[in-house]
Amino acid sequence: MKENLKSLFEGCLTVPNLLSLIRILLIPVFGVLFYRGEVLWSVIVLALSGLTDFLDGKIARKFNQVSALGKLLDPIADKLTQITIAIVIFLEFNKSQDPTMKWFKWVFLFFLFKELLMVIIGAIMLAVGLRPVAAEIYGKVATFVFYAVMVLVVAFGPEIGALRNVFTLPTPVMIALVILAAVLTFVALLSYAPPTFRQFKERKAKKENEKKA
Repeated sequence: MKENLKSLFEGCLTVPNLLSLIRILLIPVFGVLFYRGEVLWSVIVLALSGLTDFLDGKIARKFNQVSALGKLLDPIADKLTQITIAIVIFLEFNKSQDPTMKWFKWVFLFFLFKELLMVIIGAIMLAVGLRPVAAEIYGKVATFVFYAVMVLVVAFGPEIGALRNVFTLPTPVMIALVILAAVLTFVALLSYAPPTFRQFKERKAKKENEKKA
């Protein structure tokens, strides 16, 4: 455990890790602003969060600042952000008098379920000495689309959009965009399964070999 912690924090003082930390700190800021009705500011915070998510990966690869802590912090920041967004929008749509919005709110719990599942699996893997699977292309695309769609919903969505007086997304368009984000999220979830099962299988085989030896 001590060696794992030492390797985790080795070379952790990097700009990408700072950006991931900022993204985590922006989560309660977004939640409080949204709850207080400062929706425009919450949109700005959400867009800034998405920008830091984009920049930390670019900087890490370009300047070779990839670290073990960064591989852990980045998905944690993503998951906490997506969980928070899903909860606040679910609660906001729950207040709606529109039956369509009342029904559609349940879609946001899918995002919550997916991220909670990933957090639980990641915690189990860390507990048994495995490393949670890093995001591949499916995960990255799903995260980008999720951020883009949620910014549009919070900015221009019917009933909750901060800028809906300027332009309001038609309800069918908003529903289609959120469902697209949900489908991509589901595909990303499935993409994590093979490498995750492979790690557990390799760990089991290693233990069996050790017993035989």
